[in-house]
Amino acid sequence: MRWLKFGSLIVLFVLAVYAVSMTFVDEAKSITVEKEISYPVDKVFPQFSNLQNFTRWNAFFSDNKNLSFDFFMPYEGQGSSMSYHDTKDPDISGDLFIRYENPNRTLRYQLFEGKDSNPYSIDLKFKPQNGKTAVIWYIHTPKQSFLKRSLNLVSEDLFAEQIDKSMKNLFNVLGNKVSKEQQRESLKFDSLMVEDQDGQLLLGVNVNSKNVKDALFRNIVMNHNKTLNYIKMDLGKRDDEYGEPILITDADNFKDKEVSYFYGIPLSKRIGVSDNNFSFRTLNASKKYVIYYRGSYSGRVKAIQQLLLKAKKDTMRTGDLQQTFLEEPSVENNTVMKLSLPVFR
Repeated sequence: MRWLKFGSLIVLFVLAVYAVSMTFVDEAKSITVEKEISYPVDKVFPQFSNLQNFTRWNAFFSDNKNLSFDFFMPYEGQGSSMSYHDTKDPDISGDLFIRYENPNRTLRYQLFEGKDSNPYSIDLKFKPQNGKTAVIWYIHTPKQSFLKRSLNLVSEDLFAEQIDKSMKNLFNVLGNKVSKEQQRESLKFDSLMVEDQDGQLLLGVNVNSKNVKDALFRNIVMNHNKTLNYIKMDLGKRDDEYGEPILITDADNFKDKEVSYFYGIPLSKRIGVSDNNFSFRTLNASKKYVIYYRGSYSGRVKAIQQLLLKAKKDTMRTGDLQQTFLEEPSVENNTVMKLSLPVFR
């Protein structure tokens, strides 16, 4: 009995100390964090105003591989929103809204965690600085009840750490994106070149389609979306974790009424795939005749014939034609691709 009384006194003492200390802790907290990133604001801002982009590099979301997302129209800018939940922990969920947007200048988010009706308010200010961008985060935490107020003691360091990690992730994402854009600008189209290309591992689908202009391209777009959605949504891959889509087919099947092809997207390593519609295919390193092509998809035939003629002239044997889409296939009369024909003696 004596120990019970002594224990009760200790609990009461601790509660009293907590109660006194919490009177000096604010109900809510305002945090300001400024970070600079070495890319211009027109590259940086869309990574914040598009919530699908935002969730891929922001550590609050990207660090949890069990999160599932639902995005709602409009998908970008003021009025856009998304919800998230942890597929293994029902206590982790929330909603994110973009309440205000001044393009390339300011954004305002509201983040509701779980069933809490008091949101986090997150204001962002973007300041261009000689080709770089300063991003200033103004975070206002929701009011906490007296018993939960101690959370505000650790929130500032936690937010600063999360933002620092997120901005490093964003730097890597933009590095890959800008590098690709610079490479596109330097491409020389419609000229036949010889390249030595590394091997790749593709995850994709095997397809049969009618070889009619509109039907074939619609079929390609459908399978592109199917494969990309599986890689991004089901496998949780971010933009910097996969490559540009490649269509593999017989080089001269453009003459046939029906074509068979494999449509795949490069991944860095083989992983477990539960959907039997998808399979892996390996492309070996090889010497290739290459033409960069821009125009209608049906107009690629002339470039393919040029590759085949070059191989015949050089008495080279050929492998399957690889059509790498440098821009996602969406409009038949506006495709940008790299046509590669493996050759060997």
